[in-house]
Amino acid sequence: VRVETFTTNLSFLSVLFSAVDSRSAALYSKEEDEYFTMNSDIDGDTENQVELEEKTRLINQVLELQHTLEDLSARVDAVKEENLKLKSENQVLGQYIENLMSASSVFQTTDTKSKRK
Repeated sequence: VRVETFTTNLSFLSVLFSAVDSRSAALYSKEEDEYFTMNSDIDGDTENQVELEEKTRLINQVLELQHTLEDLSARVDAVKEENLKLKSENQVLGQYIENLMSASSVFQTTDTKSKRK
């Protein structure tokens, strides 16, 4: 469930990046668009490269966190299995101890009325 949620969050981030790109493009006015066109030859490649590097860094970070989450989820599953195994062993040992106590004369209940006679 956690991995599915994380994958959904990764998909959401992809959609978010796309939405941010389209929204920021829509915010430019015509004058800004003309100015941007004039300077895009000089600064466009640099800005695109910076944005691409930032997106790549964020995607890599998300993927790393996703792998960490998968590892932690696997560890939790392993601990749950070990816990169930130990509970079962404790039940067996508890039953064994009860059987030993009932078989031993030290732990037998004494009947005080019969000893007085």
